[in-house]
Amino acid sequence: MYVKDVIKIFENKYPKSLAYNWDNIGLIIGDQMSKVEKILVTLEATQAVIDEAVENKVDLIITHHPFIFKGLKKINTSITKGNDIYKLIKNNISVYSAHTNFDIAYDGLNDEIVKRLDLKDVLVLDTTYDQKLYKIAVYTPVSHQDCIRKAMADMGCGNIGKYSDCSFTFNGVGRFKPLNDSKPYVGVQNEIEIVEEVKIESICKESNLKQAINNIIKAHPYEEVAYDIYELKNTGKKYGLGRIGKLKNTMKFEELSENVKKYLNIKSLRATGNLKEDVNKVAIVSGSGSEFIIKAHSMGADVLITGDVKYHDAQNALELGIKLIDAGHFGSENIFSDIVLQYLQKEFDSIEILKSKSNIDPFITI
Repeated sequence: MYVKDVIKIFENKYPKSLAYNWDNIGLIIGDQMSKVEKILVTLEATQAVIDEAVENKVDLIITHHPFIFKGLKKINTSITKGNDIYKLIKNNISVYSAHTNFDIAYDGLNDEIVKRLDLKDVLVLDTTYDQKLYKIAVYTPVSHQDCIRKAMADMGCGNIGKYSDCSFTFNGVGRFKPLNDSKPYVGVQNEIEIVEEVKIESICKESNLKQAINNIIKAHPYEEVAYDIYELKNTGKKYGLGRIGKLKNTMKFEELSENVKKYLNIKSLRATGNLKEDVNKVAIVSGSGSEFIIKAHSMGADVLITGDVKYHDAQNALELGIKLIDAGHFGSENIFSDIVLQYLQKEFDSIEILKSKSNIDPFITI
């Protein structure tokens, strides 16, 4: 198994295309062709985490926070980041970072908090991307229709809501004349050939379109494959930052705050608003999400769970009438390691996946 193989599997679930343009994600340090036998997952690659990786002979570190975010002017051992880079390269350790794409993607950070709080009727809080959909129509001989339908479904075509392998088939007659330099599957050069064919239509999301066409061509018996691609007005999934949903049962704000501490495994948090009042509709933005206070309020949230709340943001929330739970940046994102650990363990039997023991909250509550 190589770094590129791990990246491919990871990005199937957490595509880089979902990240904000300003973000620095992907393979930050290393070689895609390096072998991987051991992976360390962590919120960020601190000096302590890198030392842990060296000690455990780790081949790849996967982080949430980008290992390099701003441009570097120097890389040498006299500066902290330079020394970290030097140590990583010297020990042949690659670093891959998944940041805002992991926040936005389904089954990422925000969805994990939703799951732990058991919210229902969940929606995206701030939409950043509407999935573009296409219809693929393929013309194939009757004998190969099942093969082509499978080739399309294998690339994710025909996924509509809670259903997969959706397609529609028309029966018809195909006509063509193979020319001099052709190698026809059926027919004779320079003679019109008439063949019973079917037209198979299926829906495909934009991110799978190229792979789907390649798979169809590979499975198709004809030398030249006839197919059409139509851009659709209807859209697929909505992607975006944050989630908003309802608690199964209305509860006091104080009880919700205690639940957040419990489910995120944090010792303390900050809250604004009357702890004795009822809350039901909850918005979530992991990390730093004070900028979404007004958005959450406009969508009817009783409370916003986030981190890094500043004084004036808290005052504004009080005046708006929306409650805040500040679980801290570390506190609201440290579950990244648990999510990635579980996902990779399901995908790779031959790779050892470790959760960092060295990445800790820089703040101490006294």
